Amino acid sequence: MVEISADAAVVGGGLGGVAAALALLRAGRTVVLTEEHDWLGGQLTSQAVPPDEHTWVERFGVTASYRSLREGIRRYYRDHYPLTERARAQREFNPGAGHVSRLCHEPRVAVAVIEAMLAPYRGSGRLRVLQPYRTVGAEAEGDRVVSVRLAHRDDDTDQVVLTAPYVLDATETGELLPLTGAEYVTGFESQSETGEPSAPAVAQPLNMQAASVCFAVDHVDGDHTIDRPASYDFWRTYEPPFWGDKLLSWRCPNPRTLAIMERSFTPNPDDDPQLVEADQRVNPGDANLWTFRRIAARRNFTPGAYASDITLVNWPMIDYLEGPVFEVPDADRHLAAARELSRSVLYWLQTETPRHDGGTGYPGLRLRGDVTGSPDGLAQAAYIRESRRVRALTTVTEQDLSVAVRGDKGAVSYHDSVGVGMYRIDLHPSTGGDNYIDVASSPFEIPLGALLPQRMTNLLPACKNIGTTHITNGAYRLHPVEWNVGEAAGALAAFCLDHATTPHAVRENDRLLADYQARLVSDGVELRWPDVTGY
Repeated sequence: MVEISADAAVVGGGLGGVAAALALLRAGRTVVLTEEHDWLGGQLTSQAVPPDEHTWVERFGVTASYRSLREGIRRYYRDHYPLTERARAQREFNPGAGHVSRLCHEPRVAVAVIEAMLAPYRGSGRLRVLQPYRTVGAEAEGDRVVSVRLAHRDDDTDQVVLTAPYVLDATETGELLPLTGAEYVTGFESQSETGEPSAPAVAQPLNMQAASVCFAVDHVDGDHTIDRPASYDFWRTYEPPFWGDKLLSWRCPNPRTLAIMERSFTPNPDDDPQLVEADQRVNPGDANLWTFRRIAARRNFTPGAYASDITLVNWPMIDYLEGPVFEVPDADRHLAAARELSRSVLYWLQTETPRHDGGTGYPGLRLRGDVTGSPDGLAQAAYIRESRRVRALTTVTEQDLSVAVRGDKGAVSYHDSVGVGMYRIDLHPSTGGDNYIDVASSPFEIPLGALLPQRMTNLLPACKNIGTTHITNGAYRLHPVEWNVGEAAGALAAFCLDHATTPHAVRENDRLLADYQARLVSDGVELRWPDVTGY
């Protein structure tokens, strides 16, 4: 068995893992970065989710390195794509003119930019990327992680053991937490534990946000109908009790009001992409699902370059509610069923959905597996909204950022802030049968205490596995926050190596904490918000 050592092992190559690796590498450290899928970037790439970001993202509220990622994506389009001159000149260019984000783009572009950001460190030999490798075991002695064992995704006999002074868990489901014996929580905490207004009376550890398997489609001439999925009859008649109709329909609850609403779907509406206002504070943008998460607006490109828009299907009807996709013995069955649900949604769109022109079905919808990079045409990985969460020194609760609770005081400010974020507390329907929970949030800070396990000394969460609750994870789980969490964790590991100290000592010692926060600021991490109001 091959053994590899480095200053830090970053397990998981999603946004948090990439940001953690970059922070360590900028500090002169050696890193092993692992990823089980074909693309680095996690929710932005292999999960095919355009970035969910806050209102002020173009001016402030993200780290400098995350801004570099965003600017790199726009630059890649300008350098390599046949844009119209009008699109090329747009400073805040939105390739897909989607309503969900000011930067809706094809996943492969983000992969290219992430690889370019990492390339110099690969070339110097200070970064080694193990891909596609998945975590299969770990060894801990007392409060320290000693090693992590990986196996090649396609060959279990090809195994690697990682050793490092610091191990960062940037996996999508907090895989290292149970493997190392770290204390963690899953699902819905009880109100008696957290005091949260929206929490239940009794904890529900297997009640988690729905996972979704996204996919990309365009709409062109011809019949591109896929084979009828084996479970289509089940999903065609499936009706959650709070949905207001069958899951496969255009009717569903409004996330913010829970009133039953009807969405529309109009392929290639020929709208002007520069008139799209992607600001969820003003409008969630999900009325027309074609433009909601559109990732390529054909009118941004020279005539004939794109035969159709491309839109990303991450819509209410692909949320999988039948069970958790981790922490249960039949997790693989649920993951497979989630993929079947997405195929069934596509088949319904192609064959049975009511058309905007009065007909039935859109056989011209074409699955774009080339866009998502997966052999079966769907995203390579399921979009996991909720992870295992470490039992941390600080747990962020609903009352720390809810506008309804905090009023005009804004979110709680932490002396040990390591970054900022902003998103509504946005929980999708859950495996326990809950409807949406959607609560206005104040712009918030990320406390260092949420990145520190109560007991483990060299294991750092670097993704969605920090000290949040089921509820506040709904605000802390989005792209720029995950990146900031990873960057702070990587910078913390590097700082501790430089100063021969420990993460817990950094938080406990005012001088060390100030020095660490100064390093973050010098790297372009914002620790406080200007005077802005939540939504």
